[in-house]
Amino acid sequence: MRRYGKNPDEDDVRIRPNRKGNRPRTSIRPKHEDAEEGMVLTVDRGRLTCLVDGRTIVAMKARELGRKAAVVGDRVSLVGDLSGDKDTLARIVRIGERRSVLRRTADDDDPFERVVVANADQLAIVTALADPEPRPRMIDRCLVAAYDGGLSPLLVLTKSDLAPPDKLLEAYTPLGVPFVVTSREELESGEAAERVREQLADRITAFVGHSGVGKTTLVNALVPEDRRRTTGVVNAVTGRGRHTTTSALALPLSGRRGWVIDTPGVRSFGLNHIDPSRVIHAFPDLEPGTGDCPRGCTHEGNQPECALDAWVADGHADPARLDSLRRLLSTRERREGD
Repeated sequence: MRRYGKNPDEDDVRIRPNRKGNRPRTSIRPKHEDAEEGMVLTVDRGRLTCLVDGRTIVAMKARELGRKAAVVGDRVSLVGDLSGDKDTLARIVRIGERRSVLRRTADDDDPFERVVVANADQLAIVTALADPEPRPRMIDRCLVAAYDGGLSPLLVLTKSDLAPPDKLLEAYTPLGVPFVVTSREELESGEAAERVREQLADRITAFVGHSGVGKTTLVNALVPEDRRRTTGVVNAVTGRGRHTTTSALALPLSGRRGWVIDTPGVRSFGLNHIDPSRVIHAFPDLEPGTGDCPRGCTHEGNQPECALDAWVADGHADPARLDSLRRLLSTRERREGD
């Protein structure tokens, strides 16, 4: 067998071709110091629409990012053609650190979490008071996801012309969750949109809710210059709505600083990814009382050694707050429709 040195100069040296036709792998990654910063507005079949210095750019994820995916709300760094002209394509080379994350699983048995939105300040939970009927367990699950992900919750109740909100609000008053109640007439007149805008100014707000609750109708009223798809109707037999929004989309709030992120309607909100021990952080009046809890205490009502009962009995917190905490902690064990 003929052997060659490190620098052979013979004419008959044979270079083995790369069968994949690409560059050899290397651990050295380009720094992309000239990359520009942007925000992901929507994701559609591997193409990401981003806002870069006021221009809308279509981009794809660079191979060097591997399996790391960008979602709506992510702050990203882009290189390539950033003109925003038709048929141009840029590359996302970095995804910034996320300060908040809204995540869900398909159900409580699904081990794979899905990041829905990144870097939102607030989660607006849109619920109809009738047609379809409200599902408190779904609201509880969204609250848990908001507290776990670092988002402040906002309860938006629609269709108050069909049913009063008092009974539903009684369950959430101890949680201190801000709320806005709207009716169909107020949506048509624009009065409801203006009241909701007051809660959204200077914030990035993700909207989540069942199909048919009026979420996209409300978003259309908040951002009339960029209306989304035609809204659907509620099925009279099943009591459920039809999905009309198929992808999350970030829209600038009309007339004020802030962003609205419309997300597809959901029929379930799995919490398999949630660590119950983190939910207590959303209850600053109860959290100090966990200091005397035994190791591994979940603070649920079936644990007699939980120190929160004594904490509340001594007058440090309202008993209704402890009931609300335990309701949220146990929501993983129940179906949304219960």
